[in-house]
This record gives sequence, structure tokens and C-alpha cells, in this order.
Amino acid sequence: MEKIAVVILNWNGIKLLEQFLPSVIQYSPEATVYVADNASTDESIAFVKKNYPTIKIVQNKMNQGFAGGYNEALQHIDAEIYALVNSDIEVTENWLKPILEAFETEPETAIIQPKILDFKKKDYFEYAGACGGFIDQFGYPFCRGRIFDTLEKDNGQYNDNTEIFWASGACFFIRSSVYKEQKGFDEDFFAHQEEIDLCWRTINRGFKIKYCSESIVYHVGGATLQQANPKKTYLNFRNSLLMLTKNLPQNTLFQVLIIRMLLDGIAGMKFIIEGQFSHCWAIIRAHFSFYGLFLKNYKKREKKQVEIYFKTKSIVYGYYVKNGTVFADII
Repeated sequence: MEKIAVVILNWNGIKLLEQFLPSVIQYSPEATVYVADNASTDESIAFVKKNYPTIKIVQNKMNQGFAGGYNEALQHIDAEIYALVNSDIEVTENWLKPILEAFETEPETAIIQPKILDFKKKDYFEYAGACGGFIDQFGYPFCRGRIFDTLEKDNGQYNDNTEIFWASGACFFIRSSVYKEQKGFDEDFFAHQEEIDLCWRTINRGFKIKYCSESIVYHVGGATLQQANPKKTYLNFRNSLLMLTKNLPQNTLFQVLIIRMLLDGIAGMKFIIEGQFSHCWAIIRAHFSFYGLFLKNYKKREKKQVEIYFKTKSIVYGYYVKNGTVFADII
């Protein structure tokens, strides 16, 4: 069994592979590197085979999104640690060493995220994960270094190694034993927030999620599904409701869901005021899809849920009412 496998999920991403594979190859001597291909129709795999013959290819039969794509590919990879890395990630020297050391010395730690900085503005944190994620009482995700769309500059304020609630799927390290025990990502999510769901399920089973500042990567972000794409809005709103249904404590489940759906309605009205009608329609579609999947997801609930899952009660209130724009303001 390999110690660590770096697995890059690809779908028609030849341009990204051309740009970002070199850093992965250069700075990952400890790892075996895989490209898991989601049935690309471009020349991605031909490019990898020609230019990087040492990289191993796992060929999925169809595009199953982030969740299904990784679940399928990882069945064919035998390693103690999976490093799931987006194709638009640039890694840095010694990025793997502190992660491996943490896994060696902390058996209770199941998942780790590095510091994720913006590829285009390298002194700022990146939207997808920054310095580790949390959720509020109503399931809205936020990060140390990113509240909604407001990104902090990296001034060393998060140069620590600390426990977090969720790790970003952009660069996600997990023990293979835990991944298999949890049966991987929930494929009903397709893409977006499936990593938060997996982290929450992992915490419910007594493990810890950690952030490691000594490991640094740069992320382009939005390269696979553009930030302003209504499909992304649809997936984020729907998947958040699915995640809450599966993981909330039973005594607060329906109360939180009702409030969350009302808050989603306010978000929809905001989109209308801004003239973004397709995004409002995406929220409506997300809710109807959630209703259809409710019973199926309710049956997936774990026997035990942690009671305290949120860092703050409402980031909507903290951000829009109290004008808190950085992590320290919100908590």
C-alpha cells in the first residue's frame, strides 16, 4: 500500500493540466500521482500519457461529477492517505511533509486542509477554503479568511495548526480508511458542499478535522464551474439543505430547516432586485429538488449527531447587520 496518493480529478481540463501538473510533479516526491478522468472528450489523457508517463491514469466511464468521480476512481487506488486535488491547484515546495507528519502524530485526525491562497492575488486567501471552514447554525459555510464574498489578506493571522469543521474539496487530505468507512462522498450532491457533508459525518463519528498552515497551495477557483453560473447557485442551495437534513441534531432539525428555507427566500428576492433572475429561479429549482430527495436523505442520518456543530449562530446577521467582514468580527 502506498503512503499517499495525489489524485487529480479531470474533465476536459487539458489547459489546466498543462499549467498546473508541473508543480505537482516537482513538489510531490513522496506521493504517487494519479489523474482520475471523468470521461473527457478533449485530449487531456493523451497529453498526460505523452508528457508525464509516470502519472497513473484512472479512467471513469462517465462524468459523475466531483462526488461520483472520486468515489469511482478511489476504488482503484490503494494508499493510506488520499490527497484530492483540483486540477487548478498550484502546489508549493514541501506541501506534503507537514500534512504527513500531522497524520503520523495525530491518530484522531481524519481530514486535513492546507492554507489555500488565491492564484491570481497570491497575498489573499482563496474563496473555496482559505484557512479552514465552519458553518453557522443554519448551515451557511464560511472560512477563516473568507466571509461570503469578502476575502482577507494573508498577514499571517492564521499561521497556526488548528481544528476546523470542514476542509475544502479543492485540496482535501483524508485517511483512506475513514473515506471507505464513510463510503466516500454522497453522490446525490454531484458537486458542491459534498466535502462539508463528509466532514460533518466524520465528526459525528468522533474524528477531528484539521487545518495545517505550513502546507500552502494556490487555487484559481471557479475554473470548473464559473462563480456566476446559476447551476452553481442551484447546487449550493440544494446541497446545503440535503446536508442539514442528514446531519443536524434531531431536536433542531425541522426548526433550522424552516428558518433556512425562509432565508433562502430572502436570498432569492435579493437576486430579483439585482436583476439576476436566473439565480432566483435556481433557488426555486433547488428547493423543489430538495423536497423530492428529502425522505431518501433523511434515511441516511447517522445514529448519533454532535450537538454543537456551529461556530456562530448567524453569519447573515453578523455580515449584513453588524457589518462584520472578517472572521474575527463574526465569531
